[in-house]
Amino acid sequence: MSSAAENGDAVPGKQSEEKTYKKTASSAIKGAIQLGIGYTVGNLTSKPERDVLMQDFYVVESVFLPSEGSNLTPAHHYPDFRFKTYAPLAFRYFRELFGIKPDDYLYSICSEPLIELSNPGASGSLFFLTSDDEFIIKTVQHKEAEFLQKLLPGYYMNLNQNPRTLLPKFYGLYCMQSGGTNIRIVVMNNVLPRAMRMHLTYDLKGSTYKRRASRKEREKPNPTFKDLDFLQDMHEGLYFDTETYNALMKTLQRDCRVLESFKIMDYSLLLGIHILDHSLKDKEEEPLQNVPDAKRPGMQKVLYSTAMESIQGPGKSADGIIPENPDTMGGIPAKSHKGEKLLLFMGIIDILQSYRLMKKLEHSWKALVYDGDTVSVHRPSFYADRFLKFMNARVFKKIQALGSRHRPDLVPSTPSLFEAASLATTISSSSLYVNEQCPHDRTALYPNSKVLPSSSTFTLEEGTVYLTAEPNALEVQDDTASVLDVYL
Repeated sequence: MSSAAENGDAVPGKQSEEKTYKKTASSAIKGAIQLGIGYTVGNLTSKPERDVLMQDFYVVESVFLPSEGSNLTPAHHYPDFRFKTYAPLAFRYFRELFGIKPDDYLYSICSEPLIELSNPGASGSLFFLTSDDEFIIKTVQHKEAEFLQKLLPGYYMNLNQNPRTLLPKFYGLYCMQSGGTNIRIVVMNNVLPRAMRMHLTYDLKGSTYKRRASRKEREKPNPTFKDLDFLQDMHEGLYFDTETYNALMKTLQRDCRVLESFKIMDYSLLLGIHILDHSLKDKEEEPLQNVPDAKRPGMQKVLYSTAMESIQGPGKSADGIIPENPDTMGGIPAKSHKGEKLLLFMGIIDILQSYRLMKKLEHSWKALVYDGDTVSVHRPSFYADRFLKFMNARVFKKIQALGSRHRPDLVPSTPSLFEAASLATTISSSSLYVNEQCPHDRTALYPNSKVLPSSSTFTLEEGTVYLTAEPNALEVQDDTASVLDVYL
């Protein structure tokens, strides 16, 4: 997980009962993180710049920070602890790749108290957010930290080839040792900026087995919904212009193949939806309590950290779906099936899961009781294919206006010419245009019609697809939309 909205809301003020992790108070963990990172990053600046070597991925540096202080470390009011830094030179390279200077990294993490986030997930991890909205700090299990260490050489190679990715961007891996307890943390990019309100947040895996938000989750001020919730709420998906859609799907395909090559599965797409039509209403309400300080503007500064930069780099707003506006925070412009203008923020999360014996056993017993293809824990190749199919068929779609400005529609996808030597498929108009449950939208599609088409027929002749809509028995005033010729 790697976002504020995904993991819950910032904890307002002091809680009556402080959270603990491995019997360590969260305040002590936050203080140790800031002291440890402050020391190790500062110490790293004295080391000369050089190329990353293979052995650099396996280096572990350690420093002891007693509460009374030492010649190298400051005094503090937390229990004595040892702070370990994994692959410091490699992570320094990753931070430089994303344009993060050492001073900025220290400023983000150490200048202000870390903001603790509530956690709706089952992992039991603690999540902290930096005050400037740039970084998420998450506690991870020993196996996850070990897997990330093994992943680093391949991760390095992938980032060199393609820094624009929706995969998590790891900026540091550390371990705090105190009282015989090891608390491992990872620093990542923040996917969902707090400065932009997320009206809807989804955690999507492409699975349907128990993929609905719990009652407890739904009662939260900003719940994180799941796959079945999305299919119910956004049954017709989210619509993009052609260029943005192609860039997004290409990025997802590339990222999934990378994860598959590492035998990684059980990851999710974290999707935050900001509805621009609700922005004015939001502004009338009380402003956000936590806003970035004046020294650091609201826009995220880490290179390629925004959703739009992750799929195609900084550039123009997508073909006028949303006018140019510096306040978009790097969100991807889209539209809902209702025609609402949206900004989407997304990233692939939870990639530190390798398909090992326990996962194989978990899938096996679930498959005995349920449909094996719907279970989220699956072999990496199947998981990647199912994930991409779900995103392509149910979540993200391409805008193609069919005689209406009120909502985006799709030209139905057709098989290749080799597969469709003779094609005659009859489909209901409800699947083409609008769900039967939304009659108010259907009239907007046919303002000059008394009735709607009852069926549509596709025929393929010499490389041309003809889409013919057959009207009902009642008279249609304007028959210009009854036949559409779509040329391949």
